[in-house]
Amino acid sequence: MSNSEILNSFDEGREAFKPYGLTCELWTPSLMKKADRHNEIEINYCSGGSLTYLLQDKKITIPKKRLAVFWGLVSHQIIRYEGEAPYFVCTIPFSLFLEWKLSNSFVDRILKGEVLVENSEAYATYDEFLIGNWIQDIHNDDSLEVILLEMRARLSRLAISSVPKEGDRDIPIHSNEISQVERMAIYIARHYSQSIKAIDIGKAVGLHPDYANTVFKKTFGSTISQYIIEERISHARRKLVTTDTSITEIAFDSGFNSISRFNAAFRRINSCTPREFRKGYK
Repeated sequence: MSNSEILNSFDEGREAFKPYGLTCELWTPSLMKKADRHNEIEINYCSGGSLTYLLQDKKITIPKKRLAVFWGLVSHQIIRYEGEAPYFVCTIPFSLFLEWKLSNSFVDRILKGEVLVENSEAYATYDEFLIGNWIQDIHNDDSLEVILLEMRARLSRLAISSVPKEGDRDIPIHSNEISQVERMAIYIARHYSQSIKAIDIGKAVGLHPDYANTVFKKTFGSTISQYIIEERISHARRKLVTTDTSITEIAFDSGFNSISRFNAAFRRINSCTPREFRKGYK
């Protein structure tokens, strides 16, 4: 069986943040019983059917024949799919992605958790040919340089076609700051269910809390405290959608020390109660 014919699927026993490295594979669509997180840029492409992710605070559908890109560090979980056709998954190490120096606005949107999807099916034939070659050649050292050039060029083209949201600013984020924020985001993702504050995160990565907050907000658009709350609510949303666990249990499992604080934070972020949110997905 050739590399292009091997079908992969999500490993539910996989350790969070375990790196995938540079990969290009065919995956079989399936529901994910838990969210995945990894520090690579992920490319998805469905030749047939579609994938629906619960990604951070959004339900995102990747339609067929449209290339999609997102940061794997953002919690993502397939909650629905249409069609049985395999889909393409490529992962690009985060440090390599930064070395490509793509447009600041494109990188900024990726860092803030957006899923950037090609505007039309115009590149479908090209993408299927391109990714098919990547899968065939990914383990061939002689072809690796060509693959990386093609990946960079394809993301550059996507960056051009991805129109920034109104009001977005092209603010450069320095690579050393991204490295620091990356470490903070991973620390929060590992410990959000515990009682942690900005001072704990700053200490964990060797930064003064005020500076840590400044750099973090520049990248993510929110303070560390806000981000911790959003992580906890994201965890709660996943539990509400994918389990029958009681709302009280979910609240404490998500890191809240009272039901009232959980309900207030949930309503503020989602504009509905946890019960209403769960009902909307049934």
